[in-house]
Amino acid sequence: MAKPNIDISKLPIMNIGIVGHIDHGKTTLLQQLTGQWTDIHSEELKRGITIKLGYADAVIYKKGKEYNIKGEGKPECYVTFVDAPGHEMLMATMLSGVAIIDAAILVIAANEGIKPQTKEHLMALESKDVKNIIIIQNKIDLVSKEQTEKNYAEIKEFVKGTIAEKSEIIPVSAQQGININKILEILCELKIPRKNEKSEPIFIIARSFDINKPGTDASKLKGAVLGGALKKGELKIGDEIEIKPGITIIKQNQEINETLKTKIVSMHRGKYSVEQAGPGGSLAIETQLDMSLAKADSLSGQVAGLANKLPNTTENIKLKTNLFKQVLGLDNTKKVDQLKMSEMLMLSVNTTTTVGTIKKISKDNKEIELSLKIPVVSFKGDCIGIARNINNHWRLIGWGEVL
Repeated sequence: MAKPNIDISKLPIMNIGIVGHIDHGKTTLLQQLTGQWTDIHSEELKRGITIKLGYADAVIYKKGKEYNIKGEGKPECYVTFVDAPGHEMLMATMLSGVAIIDAAILVIAANEGIKPQTKEHLMALESKDVKNIIIIQNKIDLVSKEQTEKNYAEIKEFVKGTIAEKSEIIPVSAQQGININKILEILCELKIPRKNEKSEPIFIIARSFDINKPGTDASKLKGAVLGGALKKGELKIGDEIEIKPGITIIKQNQEINETLKTKIVSMHRGKYSVEQAGPGGSLAIETQLDMSLAKADSLSGQVAGLANKLPNTTENIKLKTNLFKQVLGLDNTKKVDQLKMSEMLMLSVNTTTTVGTIKKISKDNKEIELSLKIPVVSFKGDCIGIARNINNHWRLIGWGEVL
């Protein structure tokens, strides 16, 4: 595995999402790419599916022309992989994972081909403006050469006219370890746009934890830990930060959101401690907050930044919409109908989801204003996933740009 004395701040750092239909081999592929299993929750192991966002990280090395994660040769890049659930009922969780990635690996099993969630996940990447996509044609060991070639052609046809049209398709057997080296090579060659390090920091929280074990001595207790991605700016140990929307409290018989303020105690990228962090890759921040505030991902979906520097939370949002031609994730074809006044939509904002009711629609049906059930911190120009309730399931129908 990776050498512990590496200064990862000197390496290119990126977040890579692993997406695709359930049981197409995403978690097994990740085990090959990192040496780690991301299905660590007992319910996930029991059911054999990813339920929450999983994380695994690796330093990729190059020795001669070969790439590896064993620590052989020269370190080339540091990658955090985000394993997103493929099950249709967990689309909101999948979208929260897409919100923090720089590029994506779309996994398609050669023995099953294009499935409803394959289509939905590709459109989810488009809704969050993820342009770098690598397509993995997995489980080639389970089909004949002729079937592999047929499936390859079907994938080429599937991505035609999409953001993945020019993406490389790599035939792989994650179970047998075939072509893993090629994936590592392509990851190290990805051109990820440089993020703004000079602006005010914006940290998107995807997970939150209480890392203390039962029975820990009070003098050794750790504060709440936030997991996510720094989208822009820089953070360092000792910085005073605020978390919005914060916690809900009752004041004068009304529910209001109260911003949380705390200090950064330590920061980690995987197993590496860092004093200062810039954009790219995942980041875990230990704070001085009471650990009970972070239990069971209770702070996931929130936004952190330097104290008094974040925008205000809002219960209203205005979007420029871009709707898909048809509803994805269904076995049959269904056209996306126009949006209507007073319609309720589910919005994926950063790593959170909220339900909004349409209050205004422009004459050309391209701009909408919504009142939100759960307040959010939104940023002008961000891409937000839009889902509609169809047959008691929230289905992604397009995306909107925050105005």
